[in-house]
Amino acid sequence: MDVRALLLGTAFAAMWSSAFATARVIVAHAPPLASLSLRFLISGLLAVLVARALGQSWRLAPAQARAVILFGLCQNALYLGLNFVAMQWVEASLAAIIAASMPLIAATLSWLVFRERVPALGVAGLVAGFVGVGLIMGTRLTSGADPLGVALCILGALALAVATLTVRNASAGGNLLMVVGLQMLVGAGTLGLVSAATEVLEVRVTPAFLAAFAYQILVPGLAATLIWFALVGRIGSTRASTFHFLNPFFGVAIAAALLGEAIRPLDAVGVAITMGGILAVQLSRRPPG
Repeated sequence: MDVRALLLGTAFAAMWSSAFATARVIVAHAPPLASLSLRFLISGLLAVLVARALGQSWRLAPAQARAVILFGLCQNALYLGLNFVAMQWVEASLAAIIAASMPLIAATLSWLVFRERVPALGVAGLVAGFVGVGLIMGTRLTSGADPLGVALCILGALALAVATLTVRNASAGGNLLMVVGLQMLVGAGTLGLVSAATEVLEVRVTPAFLAAFAYQILVPGLAATLIWFALVGRIGSTRASTFHFLNPFFGVAIAAALLGEAIRPLDAVGVAITMGGILAVQLSRRPPG
């Protein structure tokens, strides 16, 4: 793997992980679903406008049309929506670690549902990864973490894993930025309707809130997506997915630096075990050569 790919993959993992700490800032100032809906609306419109400027078409391949709907609902509305709601009560570092278990959940579902063969390295990685996540969750729950918030994070990771397995080859046919933008607009519409029915729109505008909101739009929302596509184009989706093993480390480190969340000794052990498990699972699924 070349140096440019290493830099792209590390940057993507850091940007993806930083979304949890900045989301924690946002939900302390505004309703979570309304905030996320507005973020998707702005990011989606920007992505669609840029896609049109690049000559990308509204006309999508059938696989891409399915991806727009399924990922818009499962990834943007369910996965991120549940995480934003949960982070009213759950620390950003814990939410990031649970979300980072998505590759483990996806590999397990592939084995159970699609009967995909899992090599010995993959089995060891699954066991280690779930042990690491379980260790962190156990220490946080005994320290007072909200069980409902933890359950919402787990449901969100499951929704993303299901979407990832259900829609395959969605990148075929080009128009990638258009697909991403339309997915965000599906999420914006869905969450906007749920927010209108369930939330009271009270926003406390502060410099921290504005900075976190702008950051979410530009960095996890758009920049991380573009970097991911550049990385996949350079080394392929399977090898690119290996960088997910960095997410637990960055999630905990950024939450500690930005929000002052404590890093307990068992957290460090759990993060190391989880990272090793995710890396083993991803390496076991790489084609030889």
